[in-house]
Amino acid sequence: QVRLVESGGGLVQAGGSLKLSCSTSGRTFSGYVMCWFRQAPGREREFVASISASGDSIYIDDSVSDRVTISIDNAKNTVDLRMNSLKTEDTAVYYCASVRKAQATYVYTSWIDYWGQGTQVTVSS
Repeated sequence: QVRLVESGGGLVQAGGSLKLSCSTSGRTFSGYVMCWFRQAPGREREFVASISASGDSIYIDDSVSDRVTISIDNAKNTVDLRMNSLKTEDTAVYYCASVRKAQATYVYTSWIDYWGQGTQVTVSS
């Protein structure tokens, strides 16, 4: 059974930084692109970033590209999302997800095969 479990969310002040981690089990990353999405209250779930299994291919949405990095550790089966210069509009539930692809690209929610349960990030002013 494939499981994706996010951690690292919490309350952060605007301007601060945060690292979110996604721990996976049940399969390796091979053949899959790992993604981060977020969903703010009353809004659609939106793509944030994706990374290939090897880590060689990365795609970050333009809206956050200057503040976000994504990394993958195949030995630990984890995918991390680092965010800095946080803004109140970054407040959302952040989700880890996987899609069967070779290269990282923009990913649509309909492509996802597994979702994590999400972790809340709240940025205070």
